Amino acid sequence: MKIERIRLKNFKTFQDVTLENIPAFCVVIGANGTGKSTLFDVFGFLKDCLTYNVTTALQTQGGFNEVISREAEERTILIELTLRTPIAGEERLVIYHVEIVLEGSKVVVAQEGLYYRSTASQRAVRVPLLEFKRGNGYAMSYGADSWDTIRESQKLDKADILALKGLGQFQRFEAANKLRQLIENWHISDLNIQAALGSKGMPGYADHLSVTGDNLPLVAHRLYTEHPDIFQKIVAQMQRRVPGIGQIEPEQTIDGRLLLKFKEGAFKDPFLDRFISDGTLKMFAYLTLLYDPEPHPLLCVEEPENQLYPKLLWELAEEFRAYAWRGGRSLFRPILPNS
Repeated sequence: MKIERIRLKNFKTFQDVTLENIPAFCVVIGANGTGKSTLFDVFGFLKDCLTYNVTTALQTQGGFNEVISREAEERTILIELTLRTPIAGEERLVIYHVEIVLEGSKVVVAQEGLYYRSTASQRAVRVPLLEFKRGNGYAMSYGADSWDTIRESQKLDKADILALKGLGQFQRFEAANKLRQLIENWHISDLNIQAALGSKGMPGYADHLSVTGDNLPLVAHRLYTEHPDIFQKIVAQMQRRVPGIGQIEPEQTIDGRLLLKFKEGAFKDPFLDRFISDGTLKMFAYLTLLYDPEPHPLLCVEEPENQLYPKLLWELAEEFRAYAWRGGRSLFRPILPNS
């Protein structure tokens, strides 16, 4: 997946903004109040819309009136993404458009559309794959050799549910299915080192690192036992990036907790994670995130420089760039001093 363009209208501080030519590794820098976090909120909001519904997604942001721009002339929130993604064996330019309004006290998806850009004629045109208004609409299914011309009419149970969520469950609506999977696998990271300390770990299993990193020992243990090659790669990168780091091993205690043990070159015995520096543990958490066996198609990271020694930020930037080259996509949101 490659995001080509983002258009936002009346989403918090973005009254009418279009972002184009977005690189695979993007660093978002600016003073307070310029919309750095708001940009990340857009991705989190869309993911919540698919996971739950639009009403719930808005409530996590403070409600419709807190999300819509205060100076908005039209009481409509608009989000439009243009991205490249493989469909039917070839890469296509796909456009997803959604408009949300408040009618009385109810949130309504006023308009939702999924299109692909066709250049079969002399000029590029939008070919609809899915079009819905207030819960009613149609979607195009995909045949064995070409886009079918048969439209399947559909009706959603509620007007605050995205058609992408419902129809995206079906393989015959291939474009909707692929886009739904991509958005559901987006990850917005806001690591909290105190939450990641192994002394607070509980028995269990985790596929991916959580938003705060509170399941870091569980994810490390899974990689150590199920993907030892990847775990050793993370260790090797820690040894390369952080001076003095030796071996790293997860250890399960008698009472079922999972701890991480770090061996530093100047000491004979390893340290438990709660005794090492916050920066070292945070670097390990980021590498665990970046070397996930199933990488996220979009990875957003809030203020990665917090708790990191300044020189480590350059090392981390190289890791994020490599992640983007491996096929992921990362937005890296550092803060400026005195911003």
